[in-house]
Amino acid sequence: MLTAAIQFPDIGTDLFSIEIGGFTFALRWYALAYIVGILIGWRICLAAVRRPALWPSAGPPLDRLQIENLLTWIILGVIIGGRLGFVLFYQPDYYMANPLEILKVWQGGMSFHGGFAGVVVASLIFCLRQNAPMLSTADLLAIATPPGLFLGRLANFTNNELWGRPTEVPWAVIFPGEAAQACAGVVGLCARHPSQLYEALLEGLLLGTLLLYLAWRRGWLRMPGALTGVFLTGYGLARSFVELFRQPDMQFATAENPIGHALHFGDWGLTMGQLLSAPMILTGLALVLYSLRRSASPANRRPNTVA
Repeated sequence: MLTAAIQFPDIGTDLFSIEIGGFTFALRWYALAYIVGILIGWRICLAAVRRPALWPSAGPPLDRLQIENLLTWIILGVIIGGRLGFVLFYQPDYYMANPLEILKVWQGGMSFHGGFAGVVVASLIFCLRQNAPMLSTADLLAIATPPGLFLGRLANFTNNELWGRPTEVPWAVIFPGEAAQACAGVVGLCARHPSQLYEALLEGLLLGTLLLYLAWRRGWLRMPGALTGVFLTGYGLARSFVELFRQPDMQFATAENPIGHALHFGDWGLTMGQLLSAPMILTGLALVLYSLRRSASPANRRPNTVA
């Protein structure tokens, strides 16, 4: 029985909108999250490369101009990869039947895992063109990414999307809309886990704080690949955990598979989010172990400096 819940703060999807010549132009919270997240990440990158002592003896992987150029590649990677990832991972049948809908990114539908893949490809090409060290560049991006994740998940919340499963916990949220209120067996208002906020706290705030601490206080930027491994492992674990509370993807949920497992064996299985996160966790752990062992080698230790 629902005894306490939080009413959804319905602030709308737009920060503001204006009409010019019959056309409506709007700044959406989701777009603002992307813009501010990228700007914060850019500033973190600049702050890191200004401190050579944080890096291996060769110094920072990029200079200020290269970071600004890389920013363009990353934006393209996020948009193209995020959209194609959503199309291929979550609704391939619909978009194959309606290919022109793929271009309508303003209608929503982005995948983090697809966006991540897009950033990896874009950054790899950029590093090859600039002859920049790949692992150190990846570490730079790793510490810059969590603010965007934090803001993006907050935007998911304000957009009333990706809500969680029905629950009776005191912090449950009553999301508006017929779809959000379609809870089997629930009489009256249906409250759900605010899973978007769970992800914002774990993937954004907690993971971001850990990465910055390791980078600035523990010297992990001097071990190329280590922070990238922490990011991959941390995100994968956080996403896999929150999947236990998220509403199943409708294209996977059936009467026989109410949890929405994309891969299942009887009552056990993995959701699409968990399935896509598993390689991230394994790759991340492997990177951390590789970096720690490599840094322990006498040939790769940074010599002490005399003040």
